[in-house]
Amino acid sequence: MIEDEIRELLDRISAEMRRDYAALLREFNLHVGQEQLLCRLWRSDGMTQIQLSESLNCEPPTITNMVKSLESHGFVVRKRDPEDGRVSRVYLTSAGRNLCEPVERIWNKQLDKLLTGILPEERLLLRRLMKQMADNLS
Repeated sequence: MIEDEIRELLDRISAEMRRDYAALLREFNLHVGQEQLLCRLWRSDGMTQIQLSESLNCEPPTITNMVKSLESHGFVVRKRDPEDGRVSRVYLTSAGRNLCEPVERIWNKQLDKLLTGILPEERLLLRRLMKQMADNLS
């Protein structure tokens, strides 16, 4: 059935991209998923862990573990919110900010590899279909 083939292709693409990302990110002491957390902070530094959890659609304990790991590598620091001491905010360090460009290069390299041989008009169709699939899951 075509549905089986689609599922298998989605699984294969996901697994291979994750494997490739893992290998490329390892050079920067990052694990898959941590670059997404950093990306959120590059756009909006000082987010709370709850905001990160909601933004990344991850459970709070997962975010806590990611933040601890990133903190241990010197990429982020946690600071108490000056207005609400119960809230912890996550801030990039200079080392964390310096990862933005290399991580974006990794993303672009992977996207170029993935889209090789796909014409511009096919990319537009692919984007529309993927957006529909993402919306179907929401």
